Amino acid sequence: MDLKEYKGIIIACIAGICAIICVSILTGNMVDYKKTSGGGGITATGSASCDFEADLIVWRGSFTAYGETTQGAYSVVKNDAKIIKDYLLENGVTEEEMQFSSVRISPRWSTEYNEEGYEVGYYLDGYDLEQQISVTSSDVDKVDSISRDITQLIEANVEFTSEAPEYYYTKLDELKLQLIDEATQNAKERIDIMAAGTGGKTGKLLTANLGVFQITAQNTNSDYSYGGSFDTSSRQKTASITVKLNYSVE
Repeated sequence: MDLKEYKGIIIACIAGICAIICVSILTGNMVDYKKTSGGGGITATGSASCDFEADLIVWRGSFTAYGETTQGAYSVVKNDAKIIKDYLLENGVTEEEMQFSSVRISPRWSTEYNEEGYEVGYYLDGYDLEQQISVTSSDVDKVDSISRDITQLIEANVEFTSEAPEYYYTKLDELKLQLIDEATQNAKERIDIMAAGTGGKTGKLLTANLGVFQITAQNTNSDYSYGGSFDTSSRQKTASITVKLNYSVE
């Protein structure tokens, strides 16, 4: 065998060995891909919810007055504001918990007609003034009770309009973290059960998706919304969240 033939055999052997190595690497990568691909594995959605009670209340109301002049109307509004403030103080609301807005002034126009009933113009017929009051307190029972009984203000001839209270929870961030943890554990437990049922075991976490946070009124048919709901109309609430996990299977 001459030198040229010997070199040819060596090159052929090296090429064969390289081919085997490449096939082994490719096969290993394909197996690994099948195990860890986001399109495979096992996916499960876990959920968690809890009932809780609001610990902060916000109650708003407004009162109005009419006068032929702004000065006359303002004196009525100023007097009504004092009556409302005294009423709230008597019922346990502190000055720090109440806030009065600036006074809004609106001219009142009346239409003038001629003897034939045709409209001939407008004239200024006085001024309507409005002021708002808001009460924010952690004493939910106290303000809740006040918002439901404004008889004393009505008897004092205050033109007062009460809005429905809004209920909030000041520890919402802590509650969210708690529910995320519980929903994640719930999803993982489901995946472990499914993996064991197929004769495998849970591998690596491939993807994790957090659902929207929902707060609805307790014991109602409140609908969940795509972007998340946030109920403020009820004192008793239910919070819920979902977590979607995707794991490989070994």
